Amino acid sequence: MNSQSHFLSILLIAFLASFSFSFSSNVPEDPLVLDHHHHQINSSGDHDEYIKPSPTISRTSRLAILSWAIAAHHSASANNIVVNVDSFGAKGDGGDDTQAFRKAWKKACSSQRGVDLVVPNRNYHLKPINFSGPCNSPITLKIYGTIKASPNRSDYSDDTRHWIVFENVTNFRVEGGGTIDGNGRIWWQNSCKVNEALPCTIAPNAMTFFGCINLQVDNIRFRNPQKMHLSFHECVNVKASNLIVTAPEDSPNTDGIHVTGTQNIKIMNCLIRTGDDCISIVSGSRNVRATDIICGPGHGISIGSLGAGNSEAEVSDVMVSRAKMMGTTNGLRIKTWQGGSGYASNIVFKNIMMHNVSNPIIINQYYCDQDEPCQEQTSAVKISNVVYDNVKGTSASKVAVKFDCSKRFGCQGILLRNVYIKPLGEGTAEASCENVSLIHRGRVSPKCSSTI
Repeated sequence: MNSQSHFLSILLIAFLASFSFSFSSNVPEDPLVLDHHHHQINSSGDHDEYIKPSPTISRTSRLAILSWAIAAHHSASANNIVVNVDSFGAKGDGGDDTQAFRKAWKKACSSQRGVDLVVPNRNYHLKPINFSGPCNSPITLKIYGTIKASPNRSDYSDDTRHWIVFENVTNFRVEGGGTIDGNGRIWWQNSCKVNEALPCTIAPNAMTFFGCINLQVDNIRFRNPQKMHLSFHECVNVKASNLIVTAPEDSPNTDGIHVTGTQNIKIMNCLIRTGDDCISIVSGSRNVRATDIICGPGHGISIGSLGAGNSEAEVSDVMVSRAKMMGTTNGLRIKTWQGGSGYASNIVFKNIMMHNVSNPIIINQYYCDQDEPCQEQTSAVKISNVVYDNVKGTSASKVAVKFDCSKRFGCQGILLRNVYIKPLGEGTAEASCENVSLIHRGRVSPKCSSTI
C-alpha cells in the first residue's frame, strides 16, 4: 500500500470510529467544573479557568472537514520533496545506520521546501541520536520499517537519558505505521528494580520530543523501551494519536506516554500495555486531553508524581475521557510527595470503564517511592477541583476509592458523580477518605463523607 492510500485508510477509520464509541449511560461530553468559591457544579462548561469544550460538529461539517483534510494531504504531498535515508547510506541490514540518518536529517532540515523524510520497510539500527532544529520547512517523518536501538550500553556513555531526541522542531509530523523498538531487555535485566543486588543506574527514554511546536505523532508502534516509550518535554500544540505502545508487564519504569512541561496536548485512540504508567502527566503541563485510551497491564493513568525533593509543581486543566483500564495496579491516580508546593487543579476523569483494577480511584499526598521512610513534612502540593464522572467497573483491591490527603492542606472540591465500582469477587468495595472535601452526585458506591 502506498503512503497516500495508507493515509486515507487511517483517516477513514478514525472518521468512522468517531461515531461508534459509546457508553451505557448518556453522560454529556461538556466537562463538569467546580466553582472555586462555592464548590457548586457548573454544567455549562463556561468556567474561565477550565478547558472549554469544542462546539458540536454536524455530520455535514464532518464530511466537509474530511474532504478538506484529504485535499490538503494530496496538496502537501505533491509539493514536498522526498529524502530517503537509504540515499545517504542506510542499509537496514543489521549494521549501524546512525550516520546515514544524521545526514538525511541534515538534508531535510536545511530544505527550503516541505520534506517527506522516508524510512523504508526494513530494520534499521541506531545508536543514540539527536535530530535538532530549527528547520527551514515543515518535515514529515514517514517510518514504514523498524528503527531498533543499539543493544550496547556503552554506546550511551555520552547521554545516558535518551536514545532518539527531536529538539526544537516546528511543524513536524511522524507517521507511517512503522515501529520504534528500544531493545530494552538488556536494560531491564540490569535494573535495581528487577535485581535489588544491582546498583541503581539511569536508563534512556526511547523517544523524546523536546521544545517542539505544532507536533503530530500518528500511527506508530512503540515497543520494549529502555525506560519510557515516548516523552513530550516542554512542547506546545501536540497531537499523539493511533499509537500502539507495548512492553512486558514486569519491565521497570516503562511509562507509555510521559508529559512534562507541555501545553495543549491531545492524546487520542491509543492502546498502551506496559510495566509502568500508561500515561504520566507531571509538572508544568496544562491543557492535557486524553481520549479513547485502552490501558493495561500497567500502573494506570497518573498525574505525578509531583513535588519530589521539596520542589514546586503545577499541573492544571487535564481531562481523561473514554478510557478502558484492564488489570492495572492503579486506575486514576494523583500522587504527590510531602514537602512539595504548587498545585494540581481542574482535573476531570469521565466515562471510564475498569476491569480487575487495583486502587481504581486514588489520591495520595504521601507518595514515597524510596527505600527509607519519607520524613513527615507539613507543606504539600495542593489538590483541588477534581471530578470523577461516570466511572464504573470492578476493583481487585478491597479499597476501591482512597483519598489520603495532607493534614494541613487537604484535598478541596472533589466531586464523584455516578461512580459505581464493585469488587471483582464477593462482598462490597470500600472507600477510605482522610482530609478531603467531597461532593457526591447521582449514584456513588463506595463512598465516604467529607473529612474537612
